[in-house]
Amino acid sequence: MDGMLSQEEIDALTGAASTMTAAPSSTMTLTDAERDAIGEIANINMGTAATTLSTLLNNKVTITTPKVSYVTINEISAQYDKPCVFIHISYIDGISGNNVLILKEHDVKVITDLMMGGDGSNTDGELTELHLSAISEAMNQMMGSAATSLSSMLDKKVDISPPTASVVDLNDSIDDVTVSNFLSDELVQVSFDMRIGDLVDSQIMQLYPFDFARDLYQKFVGEVGIGQEPVQPEPVVAPEPQQMPEQTASMPGMGMDMNMAAQQPQMQQAMPQQPYMMPTPNVNVQPAQFQPFNAGVSPLMQQENIDLIMDVPLEVTVELGRSNKSIKEILDFSPGTIIELNKLAGEPVDVLVNGKFVAKGEVVVIEENFGIRITEISK
Repeated sequence: MDGMLSQEEIDALTGAASTMTAAPSSTMTLTDAERDAIGEIANINMGTAATTLSTLLNNKVTITTPKVSYVTINEISAQYDKPCVFIHISYIDGISGNNVLILKEHDVKVITDLMMGGDGSNTDGELTELHLSAISEAMNQMMGSAATSLSSMLDKKVDISPPTASVVDLNDSIDDVTVSNFLSDELVQVSFDMRIGDLVDSQIMQLYPFDFARDLYQKFVGEVGIGQEPVQPEPVVAPEPQQMPEQTASMPGMGMDMNMAAQQPQMQQAMPQQPYMMPTPNVNVQPAQFQPFNAGVSPLMQQENIDLIMDVPLEVTVELGRSNKSIKEILDFSPGTIIELNKLAGEPVDVLVNGKFVAKGEVVVIEENFGIRITEISK
């Protein structure tokens, strides 16, 4: 031996190394078909969710193709050395199961700041109930659109419950997370790379229990599984044309007549039959006669019709002006805050009836009550 490995030995070692690398630490696994289907479902759903989140944050959101793997709670705790945010989502219609989204603390702060009208830079301080409420609403819209996309794939209505967000420190509370109602020791992990403009370049993770992942696969493939060839219909064999006896063909004057008689049914089948047209009898056609409309309406009749609705109450509203404020500015309201309206001082105010503009007027005071003097009627 010269100490050199043969090509077969190298291939064997390389294959063993790759097998060891790809082998999941979890004792439960999915088949290749189930794994591919879960990845495809997650890819379509999160693509729709990314569009929804982009509209909500007014920023470009990119979510890459998912990676499906198997993890345990201990492995997840090793990936997140800081407290992270768990968003728990339950499917309540169409499919039954739980889904958990994991977001990093910094990503939640950026998304919350963008939802509040900021530029995404306000990420100082600890996570509060405001952050959890905002990220729950964002995930509700995201996963709601994903459920709609899943409904189209499964051809049945799929609905989710409102997501609940919580801050979890996996390093300190592994046991509490493990015994919770929505996580088990061994999970299917679907991870995505998520980018939000130039603010976030991170990862978002989905966790499925194995039973839920398999049930989702069964709903997705239906009766014919992935990788199975659909049953092909048996080919229909056309009947062979009947051969004429040789004796008939050999008879003088008869062969041509018999052959033409045999070809005649085939020609009739090839040529579509024209429908038989019945002769149209002579019909006396005249234009339709309609009674003329009575253009004149009696004033008495109009008065009676109006009297029927005279006692109908209508809501009269006086609008002093309007102003547009962001959510952040509204949350800063406090007693003494002054809101500038879009009307000048002394300018006529609008009079609305059931929300429709009908007149303009000026504000007056009548015995310590405000009133409106009509100055202009809308036409």
